[in-house]
Amino acid sequence: MTSPYELTIYFDGLCPLCHREMQQIKRRDRHNLIALVDINRIDFEQNYPHIDRKHANDILHGELANGAILLGLDVTHKAWSLVGCSKLTSLLRAPVVRPFADRAYLVFAKHRYNISLLLTGKKRLAHSACDDGHCITKIR
Repeated sequence: MTSPYELTIYFDGLCPLCHREMQQIKRRDRHNLIALVDINRIDFEQNYPHIDRKHANDILHGELANGAILLGLDVTHKAWSLVGCSKLTSLLRAPVVRPFADRAYLVFAKHRYNISLLLTGKKRLAHSACDDGHCITKIR
């Protein structure tokens, strides 16, 4: 099954930093190439059975239109590239930097709530980005 979107990102809508990055990406997504799906949706497993919620909570997941799955910083780089900002993330995908960046990302992902608290003053958002059970494709 193919998607009308170039990339679907499965993200943690309760994480303030994750939510903020998704907002920034969608603001730049002028051609609506990226769909966002909050992994905290009540119907997540039902609507996205091919994505393991626990694994998606441990590492960011993305799905290309052809069904290929991207993980971690590969998702981030693809998203920023689609909105014309690949310079922000291309260094993280350089062969010499990539293994270190990927390890650092996993540490960030594991501790994202505490890092969010330090950087934003909020450990978690009060409501997930999809509390109504609907996927957000445009965050304003």
